[in-house]
Amino acid sequence: MRVNKQNVKNILEDIKPAKLVAATKYVDVTQVEELEKCGCLYFGENRVQAFLEKYEKYQGKGHWHFIGTLQSNKVKYIIDKVELIHSINTLKLIQEVEKQAVKHNLNIHILLEVNIAKEESKQGFDPDNIYEAMRLIETCPHIIVDGLMMMAPHIEVEDTRIYFKQTRELLEKLKKDFPQYPFNELSMGMSEDYKIALQEGATIVRIGRALFQ
Repeated sequence: MRVNKQNVKNILEDIKPAKLVAATKYVDVTQVEELEKCGCLYFGENRVQAFLEKYEKYQGKGHWHFIGTLQSNKVKYIIDKVELIHSINTLKLIQEVEKQAVKHNLNIHILLEVNIAKEESKQGFDPDNIYEAMRLIETCPHIIVDGLMMMAPHIEVEDTRIYFKQTRELLEKLKKDFPQYPFNELSMGMSEDYKIALQEGATIVRIGRALFQ
């Protein structure tokens, strides 16, 4: 896969002031550095081992986010290397992040992944149960909740709008109920639906395929 430089520049311009997190799952560090040359400064990796390999080789000045499913026994490998973990989706994972944050004396920024459409095939907190997660986080002084992350169902693009809207409404409710946390980031929208996500309040879009040719 090659970086489509014009697409990258167009998307960066289109999404302002939101952040573009380039999903780097299928590319190597050479393409990551090409993305940076085009103006992309945030990179999102899905797999811990692949992230570690790229992280060691990467020589740029960009910021790494973890956007994939994270097993609790892998937290220790990334805790001091990523700026934001998008995919916190279980109570066990919250506990492990706090444990590793204490060991490294770090404050860790996270997003809570929500399964807003309540799909059996997707991970994430049920929006009805997210307050249980927040009550646990209140006992974890090293965790800072920056906002929410979600993935829309694989349906007609325009039909995804309701799920983006519901995620924004949930964020607003949590921000009101837990004012000690920022709750100012909405990570939602990918290559096929990011324009609608932006219209509904996305502050971060996670795009892979549309950046390449």
